[in-house]
This record gives sequence, structure tokens and C-alpha cells, in this order.
Amino acid sequence: MSAAARSLTRTHERQPIEPLSLRRVCGLFTTGVTVITTGPDGRADGTTVNSFTSVSLEPPLVLFCLHKQSRLHSLLQESGGFTVNFLSARQQPLARHFAERRPDVFDGLPHHFTADGLPVLSEALAFLTCTTVDIHGAGDHDILVGEVVELGVPQHGQEPLVFFDGSLGPLQTGAERFGHAGPEHAAARRSEVPAPARQAS
Repeated sequence: MSAAARSLTRTHERQPIEPLSLRRVCGLFTTGVTVITTGPDGRADGTTVNSFTSVSLEPPLVLFCLHKQSRLHSLLQESGGFTVNFLSARQQPLARHFAERRPDVFDGLPHHFTADGLPVLSEALAFLTCTTVDIHGAGDHDILVGEVVELGVPQHGQEPLVFFDGSLGPLQTGAERFGHAGPEHAAARRSEVPAPARQAS
């Protein structure tokens, strides 16, 4: 059999990747948890995201991924920027709060606005305020690249909030931290704890 024929056979036999399987495997990559905020005073909004990474130090660039159907897209276009708020371990309820679809998401939450008019969660572990410089389409998500124009660490010394295998919690060592007690418990946790970032918001 020729090399071309073998290649065609392998392509034909390859099984498509199931979205849930991919999500579960990627969930085994531990990440921090952020809330992306944007929009002017009175219409500010935000959503929980863990698909965030730094890109470059010079110039200072970061990126995050946002579902194409996210409610934030119009506000991001209007404001021209966003704030990445890093959550601390004690802010697990805040991660769930911003994962919900609700019009009053900032009511009662300590926050302020930068000179550029972007909202910041005042009690976040740290924050990066960014100007949007590029948007790349990638499947059912968009990759938003921002240039950092302001940063701060309001809660220096606090333990970060992390996401692993369907669980949110503080950064600690050992399996006990996520209550691992076998496949049955892991499956139960996945059904109870929503993924904080990869769904439409």
C-alpha cells in the first residue's frame, strides 16, 4: 500500500473528538480563575473565565477566550477594552456569581472604574486593565488580545482561586484539596460544579 493510501486509511479511521471528552481532559489542566469585566458605569458587566494567559512582556500583551455568543461582545466593542480580575481563594462565590446570566451582576459588589472607564473588582487578588488590540476567531470562541495599560494587586498575599477537574478551590498540594475519593465522586463533582469559563455568557 502506498504512503498516500495509508494516509487516507488513517484519516478515514480517525474518530471525531467528542466535545465533552475534550472538556473533561482539558479540565485536568489546572488554571487560575478570572472575571473579565467591561462596559461603562451603569451598564458594566462581566463573566467568569479561566482561558486566560499572558502573551508578551514587550509590549505587555495578554489574551483570553470568549464564546462567540457571549453577552459581553457588544460591550467589549463599545468600550474598546477590558479588565482581567484575578480571584482569590475566598472569592469562589464570586466566580459562580459572574458565571450566571443576570442584569444586576455588579449590585452590592465593591468595584471602581479606571481613568479609561473600565470596571475593576476592588477586592480582586490582582487586576490587569487592557486595551483590545486584536480579535481572532477560533471555532466557537474568539481569542481577544489586549495590551495592559494599568495593573494592581489589591489583595497581595492572598491565596489564589484555582480550577481543576470540575472543582473550584484554594491552591493547596495533595489530592485531598479537591476531595478526590474515586471516579464516582469526581463524576458527581462535575455534575455539581459548572465550568467557569468556556460556555456562552
